This record gives sequence, structure tokens and C-alpha cells, in this order.
Amino acid sequence: MAKKSELSYAAAMTEIEQILGRFRNEELSVDDLTKEVKRATELISLCKERLLKAEQSVKKVLEE
Repeated sequence: MAKKSELSYAAAMTEIEQILGRFRNEELSVDDLTKEVKRATELISLCKERLLKAEQSVKKVLEE
């Protein structure tokens, strides 16, 4: 796993989709479920941060 700061938005979304796929296909054991939910939560947070930064950048450019 890449560090949070090194992971791109696209890579984070891909990893989230993979986690969801394993969950939907019932490929996760009970032991792994907690770990995967925690990782997905971290990735979602990263994506939210990246989207917020992108929105702020776009607003700034449009205001200029």
C-alpha cells in the first residue's frame, strides 16, 4: 500500500472499488473485514480531501 500522500485520486478510487468487489463477492473473512473497512475509510477521506482541493483551485482560477 502506498502512503496516503503518495496515492493519487484514481489509485484510491481503484482500491476502494477493489475492496467493494471483495465485499460484494463475500471474499472477505470476518477478520479481514475490519481492516478493509478501515482502509476504505482512509481512502474515502483522501478522495474527499483531493476533491475539496481541486474545487478550491478551480474556484480560484475562475475568480481571477
